[in-house]
Amino acid sequence: MQNMVKGARYLVQGFSLINQPGIRRFAYLPMLINTLLFSVALWFGLSNFGGWLDALMPTWLPAWLESILTWLIWPLFILLLAIIVFFSFSVIANILAAPFNGILAEMVEKKMTGGSPPDMPWAQLLKDTPKMIFNELRKVAYLLMWVLPLLILSLIPGLNLFAPLLWLLFSSWTLALDYHDYPMGNHQLAFRQQRELLRQNRGLALGFGGATMLATMIPILNFLVIPAAVAGATKLYLENIQQG
Repeated sequence: MQNMVKGARYLVQGFSLINQPGIRRFAYLPMLINTLLFSVALWFGLSNFGGWLDALMPTWLPAWLESILTWLIWPLFILLLAIIVFFSFSVIANILAAPFNGILAEMVEKKMTGGSPPDMPWAQLLKDTPKMIFNELRKVAYLLMWVLPLLILSLIPGLNLFAPLLWLLFSSWTLALDYHDYPMGNHQLAFRQQRELLRQNRGLALGFGGATMLATMIPILNFLVIPAAVAGATKLYLENIQQG
């Protein structure tokens, strides 16, 4: 539990890092992408919420029992739907922002290690864009192996009562894996190595990922999540995981 709290604090520190001179300008584009995508996510979720909630409720229960259960478990279903919607749009936002996130992680590391961040390296950005997008698609493929069983579970009446907790744990892990890919990738660590290092620091990873997941569901704050999470993950990696 102590490591989970410690991991969550790195997201808070990330918000501070992206406002520092020399770092701020590298956070603008990921922030803009995040703002647009989460605005769409909010509209999409609110527009379809009622229909989704009705679909998740068991239809074979007596009306009086269904009415009671609606009041008892609807908060769980709200949490489930919020996690699924915002997690899905987080994945899309990170694919679009991937080239900028890698550079942001590099600039945060230079700032922390005493280097002087240079001007925006546009040539490097253009060169690395296909590689960064491919890395994001590779992560999506990894996530789909776990997302599909969770989606099926979420649609089974009765069993879907456990879905919100499972989605929260899954989202916490995958968001930690996603954002740590930027600093770790800058150090030439393969995706398999990244997963192993985070497993060895599971408490820190889940704490960081859980805080990131919750931040994505807070209005206004969620617009800043992508650059703050990249910066926070970079700091967490440098201070706790980096070897040698």
